[in-house]
Amino acid sequence: MSPLLRRRRNDVAGITPRQAHAGVLRRERRALLKAREHALREVGGLLVEMYRRGGFRDDLLAERAASIVGIDARLAEIDELLHSPKRVPRCACGAPVLRGSHFCPNCGRELGQADPENGASVEKTVVEQAPKR
Repeated sequence: MSPLLRRRRNDVAGITPRQAHAGVLRRERRALLKAREHALREVGGLLVEMYRRGGFRDDLLAERAASIVGIDARLAEIDELLHSPKRVPRCACGAPVLRGSHFCPNCGRELGQADPENGASVEKTVVEQAPKR
């Protein structure tokens, strides 16, 4: 059976596709940033040429602007996937806190057992002596 047929069968079965690997997303992001920069330059050149010729075509400008807005939307999706906050405890200032920390690495605030502002609990590291044999 071909991989394409298997893929279609999985789509029909309701299997959700896996999230793209971070490296793939970063490469796509770099390519989109280059394409966005190229499209912006193209729109700028288009505007200059329209000014020279004495007439503006709103439909053409709207089409080019829509493509740039589409690129921006995909860049926002990729940034959300790459930088989405995991379920880590955070200080009241919003900085992530490592397990066992007594102070916030960002603001220096002393951390208690539970942070009443956001409900995140910070576990304390307990060091015990190994049993003697």
